[in-house]
Amino acid sequence: MDVKRLQDFETFSAEKMAKNALFNSRHLFFDLYCLQPGQAQKVHAHGGSDKVYLVMKGAPTLTLGSDERVLAPGEAVMAPEGVPHGVRNDGPDDAVLLVTMAPKP
Repeated sequence: MDVKRLQDFETFSAEKMAKNALFNSRHLFFDLYCLQPGQAQKVHAHGGSDKVYLVMKGAPTLTLGSDERVLAPGEAVMAPEGVPHGVRNDGPDDAVLLVTMAPKP
């Protein structure tokens, strides 16, 4: 059994948002995104795959289509296939999100 401690994957990079892989298969990925204040994942879209963002720490701003919302820990959003989405950290604290996408592009 492959058990992961999320805390062990909570690492940050001064250059850009850190994507830390927890699980990766041919069907999906399951990552921990770590954003320092001012960092972002640019808005983009995926054909044929849905993505889910679950906030663990911080207050990141999620863009989904033409909507934007600051999320709190424990809140999750799904970006359906083809809908532009991205996340940024405008807050003063680090942000940590669990992110999965299936099927894997």
